[in-house]
Amino acid sequence: MPLPNQALVFVTDGRKSLFLRNHGDENQIDLRTEAHDERADRKDHEIKTDAAGSSKQSFGWGRPALGETDFHQQEQDRWVKDAAVKLKDRALRNDFDALAIVAPPKALGVLRKELHKEVERRVVATFNKEMTDRPIPDIEDLLIGEGSPPA
Repeated sequence: MPLPNQALVFVTDGRKSLFLRNHGDENQIDLRTEAHDERADRKDHEIKTDAAGSSKQSFGWGRPALGETDFHQQEQDRWVKDAAVKLKDRALRNDFDALAIVAPPKALGVLRKELHKEVERRVVATFNKEMTDRPIPDIEDLLIGEGSPPA
């Protein structure tokens, strides 16, 4: 995939995000880290305040337990939503003309819902992959389509 010079590449997974800039051209991608951020992983007891609840059943015996909320997933979704705001701010400042997004399915789904129309207009490619812990050459290979990195 041709990625223009100065295109922004955003790699995220809900707990870590990377902003990379292409310093090469469409024929030779040269990604360099512009910014990175990582969320501290918190334990269950630090996130939730109470045990799973129950609801009153209108028939029969007993009380069915309600499914427990996935607080870690909520935090990851919040992290991705915050990243969407950062992308919007950068797009409105005309910080990039082209954007490639690399994220796993859940994070990509949340991100797509939250993207501002100005950011959407600049997206040239999206990749449904977990790449935050991979080295930059693997991300470059993914972008140019030269094989997929090992899982």
